[in-house]
Amino acid sequence: MTIDWVHFTPWASFAGGLLIGVAAAMLLLLNGRVAGISGIVGGLLAPRRHDLGWGGAFVLGLLAAPALWRLAGGALEMRIDSGFATLAAAGLLVGVGTSYGSGCTSGHGVCGVSRLSPRSLLATAAFMLAGFATVFVARHVLA
Repeated sequence: MTIDWVHFTPWASFAGGLLIGVAAAMLLLLNGRVAGISGIVGGLLAPRRHDLGWGGAFVLGLLAAPALWRLAGGALEMRIDSGFATLAAAGLLVGVGTSYGSGCTSGHGVCGVSRLSPRSLLATAAFMLAGFATVFVARHVLA
């Protein structure tokens, strides 16, 4: 395995991770909420009155961030190598997984692991292993 030094961006990655960590910590410390995207979006689909404001603002921020980055002169390069059916199936599987796992990668992987939650540590290990296995099968077995 070799490192693609042209696309190796440790400082940008560090800054992005730092921003995610600070935002997750602020949401937990200031609002008492875990920054799990599936839980926040699910809360907006079956809204409770006190979740609409902060949950809506959180999702709006997620959607507005790429547009603001683009307006600031940043480049956005998006490449999707799969067809619609594959993306739809993947989205449904992620939805089922977050339902069974009581959370998503952001809730368990960012917030739960940082709190050393045993359930989140196990969930994160499970979805990482499932991701590794999926990539291996897709690239080396089916290809």
